[in-house]
Amino acid sequence: MSKKSGNNVLLENRKAHFLYFLSDFIVAGLVLTGTEIKSLRAGNASLSDSYVTIHEGEAWINNMHISNYKDGTVWNVDPLRSRKLLLNKQEIRKLERELQGTGMTVVPTKVFLSRGYAKVEIALAKGKKAHDKRDAIKERDQNREVGRALREHGKGGNL
Repeated sequence: MSKKSGNNVLLENRKAHFLYFLSDFIVAGLVLTGTEIKSLRAGNASLSDSYVTIHEGEAWINNMHISNYKDGTVWNVDPLRSRKLLLNKQEIRKLERELQGTGMTVVPTKVFLSRGYAKVEIALAKGKKAHDKRDAIKERDQNREVGRALREHGKGGNL
């Protein structure tokens, strides 16, 4: 039996794209227990309000909620525990430099499986102001209207 070679996206943090300007995307491994990976594969997790911190030279993801596995017993762990990210030293140092007093943060944008291993895509983020969010909403609405008009025109509704 062969494994799938593609990436299977399990979770996406769409809220991060709305709240932040994202840059410098990095893919990191995620240290999980057996019941956590089973629950993650079942889709019982959330990335909203999660963030990445650097502590003693290691990267940690906080507030990532992975629900208890329904068939797990004593091996279930705290759903909101901090989980270690697997990054090399250069990547951690780069993130530390970027975070030093600049008003930036690091947020996870997506969790996916790569060759059976859980990976998380993290990005350097700078918060959007209220007017930036309004511009994003206006642009999204305009794109939706253009798409609707194109679909209606393609159907031949107007003769």
